[in-house]
Parts: sequence; structure tokens; C-alpha cells
Amino acid sequence: MKHVFIGGLHRSGTSLVHRLLRAHPDVTGFEGTGVWEDEGQHLQAVLPTGRSLGGPGRFGLAPGAHLTEASPLACPETRGELLAAWAPHWDRDRPVAVEKSPPNLLRFRLLQALFPEARFVAVVRHPVAVAEATRRMRWVRRFRSTRSVVAHWAACMDRFERDRDRLRSVHMVRYEDLVTDPTGQFAALLAFLELAPTPPAEAIRTDANARWEAHWRRTRRLRPLKAVAVESLEGSVRAHGYSIRGFGLRGPIG
Repeated sequence: MKHVFIGGLHRSGTSLVHRLLRAHPDVTGFEGTGVWEDEGQHLQAVLPTGRSLGGPGRFGLAPGAHLTEASPLACPETRGELLAAWAPHWDRDRPVAVEKSPPNLLRFRLLQALFPEARFVAVVRHPVAVAEATRRMRWVRRFRSTRSVVAHWAACMDRFERDRDRLRSVHMVRYEDLVTDPTGQFAALLAFLELAPTPPAEAIRTDANARWEAHWRRTRRLRPLKAVAVESLEGSVRAHGYSIRGFGLRGPIG
């Protein structure tokens, strides 16, 4: 059985990518497990969960979030414990098993050491959309500012990009590309995984970022000091192909 690990910050689209993949006839993924978003991190006890590291919008800043092949966890015992926890939730008759957890983004290198044959899928979305959607989660809004979540996004993306050259087989899915061209982007993902082409198994909303773009327009108009604070991170965001001022790279919002 080959393994595929999906990682990306909360509200980036990792659940969508997971659902699309597990619907493929050759893929098995977690479903109906009873844990949050059917994430593998909540079905095991050997790797730290995002919650234990500080939760959405903060976990990537914790010292224990970044795990590599140099970690003491990079050992056969860890692999055995993970497989023992995850295998009962996979269909053993299917050749590809997928697991999704946001913290994977910062531990692909550890997972590669544990599962040398694995392939990795990183999902990324506009940082302001991620920040505002994250702040709508229960209890998060009181403890996270938009700026702090965008700064967390930039720090995690910086770390992922530094790790990327150490990964033998990694594919990036940009949420905006996926919702604009679901058929083409899903086909590219299946080709990367060497899976037979199939159409996406569910309809994909094309306007999911629109509400956050409209929200950001209002914020810039009604709360200019907040907007200025967030936009101070423009350079960090542009390094990863996005713009706060333009909510993409299409030019500034008026």
C-alpha cells in the first residue's frame, strides 16, 4: 500500500482535497471516524496534534511543530504505532491510502523518513482568507488577530519552502486554482499520484474566496489601522505568490 499525506493550514482546502482523493476507486481515506474532519492526527497518540501545539493559527510557531528526519520520532517504532492506529480506518483492498492533517505541512520530512515511498500534497490558500476563516472557528476569534494568523501563515510557508528541496515527491495545490479549474487541477493531482483519471466526485464552489475578499474591502474602508497592520506583511506574503493589498496578484483593491 502506498501512502499519501496531505498538509496545509486550517481552512486552506485540505478537507476538500482529502474528500476528492478518497472518492477515487483506488484510494482509501478516513471517513466516519468521529474525529474532527477525519484527520489522522486525532486518531494516533505518537505525534503532537495541532491542538496540543497551540491550535489553528498558532501551531506552526511551537518548537515541536517542525519535525524532520533528525527527530527521535524518525524510527521504526513510530511507523509501527501510526500504522496500528490508522490501518483499521483504511480499506486494505485499495492500493493507495491517504491521510490528512494540517500539521503535516511542517512534518513532511519526518513522514518521508517513516514512509519512504510516500507522496506529499501541500494545499495553500490566500492568507487573508485563511486568517478570517480560521477566526470564525469556535473560540479562535478571541485569541487570534487577523495579523497574527497571517504572520503564522507566512512563517509556516517559509518553513515548508525550506523543507521542499528535501522532499522527493511533493505536489502543491493552490486552492484558488482548484476552484477555478477543478477538472484540470484534479487531473494534475491524479497524474502526480499515478492514478487513473477520474472527474471530481463533488461539485466545488467557485466563490468561496469572494466573501473574504468583500470582507477585506470593508475592513480596509472601515478599519484602516487594522488593514495597515496586516498589510505590513505584504512582502512575506508576496514571497509565496499572493498579495494582501490585491487579494491575489491581480492588482490592488480600490
